[in-house]
Amino acid sequence: MASLPFISSVSILIICTALTSAATIKVSLSPFPHPPSSNAYQILSNLANSSVARARHLKYPKPNAKTDAPSSFLKTPLFPHSYGGYTISLSFGTPPQALTFIMDTGSSLSWFPCTSRYLCSQCAFPNVDPAKIPTFAPKLSSSTKLVGCRNPKCSWHFGPNVQSRCQDCEPTSKNCTQACPPYIIQYGLGSTGGLLLVENLVFPQKTFQDFLVGCSIFSNRQPAGIAGFGRSAESLPSQLGLKKFSYCLVSRQFDDTGISSNMLLETGSGTGDAKTPGLSYTPFYKNQATSNLAFKEYYYVTLRKIVVGDKHVKVPYSFLVPGSDGNGGTIVDSGSTFTFMERPVFELVSKEFEKQMGNYSRAREVENISGLAPCFNISGYKSVEAPELTFQFKGGAKMVLPLTNYFSFVGDDNVVCLTVITDNVITQGSQGGPAIILGSFQQQNYYIEFDLANDRFGFAKKLCV
Repeated sequence: MASLPFISSVSILIICTALTSAATIKVSLSPFPHPPSSNAYQILSNLANSSVARARHLKYPKPNAKTDAPSSFLKTPLFPHSYGGYTISLSFGTPPQALTFIMDTGSSLSWFPCTSRYLCSQCAFPNVDPAKIPTFAPKLSSSTKLVGCRNPKCSWHFGPNVQSRCQDCEPTSKNCTQACPPYIIQYGLGSTGGLLLVENLVFPQKTFQDFLVGCSIFSNRQPAGIAGFGRSAESLPSQLGLKKFSYCLVSRQFDDTGISSNMLLETGSGTGDAKTPGLSYTPFYKNQATSNLAFKEYYYVTLRKIVVGDKHVKVPYSFLVPGSDGNGGTIVDSGSTFTFMERPVFELVSKEFEKQMGNYSRAREVENISGLAPCFNISGYKSVEAPELTFQFKGGAKMVLPLTNYFSFVGDDNVVCLTVITDNVITQGSQGGPAIILGSFQQQNYYIEFDLANDRFGFAKKLCV
């Protein structure tokens, strides 16, 4: 039995029978009790819009204004939230101050809301009071240090040319006290800005000294800090020297309930090629294009096929693999809620769903309100049949998504919508950046492993609670 309701307005899909065919799922309709919500469509629309905005940011990132040795495991709980993110708790400083961070594999700099003067605009998310967002207090930590302009860690974020901005430093001076420039970072609809610090990152088993972290003074649409799990030198995995990290995202049914799963961080030297039993693997692909250095911090995987039911959707090659300009390809991004596909890809996929679900009428009004499509009216049906959605990756790994990872009840439970999104840009080839972004909604109830030592992505279905 598998179940997944979607935020406060979504009912639950419970798989009750075997597949009616090799690639069609038949489920009975069993509503999940949930409180009435007058803004349910608005929440859906916000998540869809933020997923599109996040995709645009990842596709068009702006330059920063700015024999194995023994392994050890660090563990931290991972919580789901109705604003679309999954959070972990990390402790910084001496003595340690515990704060909440959104786990983000699509960016690298970690930062926390900082000082008593921290301001967050448009941060009134469900169960988030902007005036009560916990902040880090540098004055209460004896290990806080501003990053100097000539500190190599300053160039991790701003690049090697940052020293040309150290105007108050003499070229031969070794004791320049000028601080690293302030940073401003865009996250789709959100942003943040502040100063870089080095601080102690404290786990129960180990303390990592001089960890580069952002002290954000202001933010927009950011309900918590960010823990950057991208591929750059400033990322948490790079600074901690992780061999791999893994997580299992609990169902969105448990948004804001306090129910969590564990995120595991594996440290240690050496590589080793032992695979975790039960996982399917596909290699990471490094985007070598120099058109935008941000592409190098994304986790690209090679998606070979998209299959709807038993129909192979023939996606043009230019969307599946990055070209010489770096555009195209697929990335895995925990910071995106819904999976994004560029419009030409999305239209091929959505039209196949429409064709195979032609016995249900379209719910156009819900599509207009929610930002999701296609949506189908299932009023009067005791069960609903939907084709499977399968992603096939290089090396043969197949991700056959549970129905509740790509369809959700919406509103009054008489409508189901595909939880894959696109934007309104229409092109013949990839418009820029990754063409497909595998979001967290589609990763629910999967054990996900980022094997950094062996440069591969592993996954397997697993009930995460």
